[in-house]
Amino acid sequence: MRPCSLLSLATAVPPHVVDQQAAKATARRAFSRKNLFDKLSGVFDNAAIATRHLVAPLDWYEQPHGWADRNAVYLEAAEHLFIDAATRAIEQAGLAPDQIDGVVTVSTTGIATPSLEARVAGRLGLREDVRRVPVFGLGCAGGVNGLSLAARLASADPGSRWLFVTVETCSISIRLDSNDPAAVVATALFGDGAAAAVVTSGEHSDTRITGSAERLWPETLRIMGWDVEDPGLAVVFDRAIPPFIEANLAPAVDSMCAQLGIARDEIGRFCCHPGGVRVIDAIESALKLNQGELNLERDVLHDYGNMSAPTVMFVLERLMKKKLPEKVLMTAFGPGFTCGGLLLEAA
Repeated sequence: MRPCSLLSLATAVPPHVVDQQAAKATARRAFSRKNLFDKLSGVFDNAAIATRHLVAPLDWYEQPHGWADRNAVYLEAAEHLFIDAATRAIEQAGLAPDQIDGVVTVSTTGIATPSLEARVAGRLGLREDVRRVPVFGLGCAGGVNGLSLAARLASADPGSRWLFVTVETCSISIRLDSNDPAAVVATALFGDGAAAAVVTSGEHSDTRITGSAERLWPETLRIMGWDVEDPGLAVVFDRAIPPFIEANLAPAVDSMCAQLGIARDEIGRFCCHPGGVRVIDAIESALKLNQGELNLERDVLHDYGNMSAPTVMFVLERLMKKKLPEKVLMTAFGPGFTCGGLLLEAA
């Protein structure tokens, strides 16, 4: 792909904040399978999460909700988060909304038809001829793969400016009626948030996107994803995720580096999706990084929990504020099971 410029990056979170001990107390009170919760409640204490932002007040999660209720909360919150993150990204890029030529929207935690960017286009001030690419199903990999898609579209149309927005409201999928251990883990991990960026191949900035790659493993559909059930989405988390990453990440990264035309030791820093503390540990082990080298990932997880696709963008935002190394490889795992990679270079 033709290198393109990352003109801006902005993040947004919903207004309701819960600390981890309050979340644990609420879950213990509301979880219908008390024995299961008591057996697994230590995950709240070991998750290395202090606070999370939610799209609904804490007492909302204690009530039963079906598909219609959950998706109504998703639509209202996602539209607000979309506008918040997108407005900041466009302003940071020094642009007006009518200078955006296309929008890539990534979201997997609710259903929106018309899609989110269509719902907010008028309020945001987008042109009537703006090109729209809504993407569903990427899960946690959506931050990397969505930004990669926006960069490729910008690269293919020199001079065009593309807005990438990812919005996830993971918390509305919390299922207190479930007897699946993954439901308890999700209750301890999930937060909500959004991120946006503007990319173009027609202007120069301090950060360039120079390539992308992806690795998909066959026969791994049950490692991560959603099951669609009557009360709402049910999370699929396999306990094998950390050991799978530890065993398979290094050869996947080496393969992606070969595709990108670089050696792994040329990468000044990895920028990874912090899906959980054990996932971060597995990444450091697999890539033979110094323990604690992914400190920004741990900080984001501590402050926000796992927000799915936007989370890696929160990490990149902090990394850019500290000064981007010469070469950075963004990575994120998602349903598939897949690993997305995006190469960033400091100008």
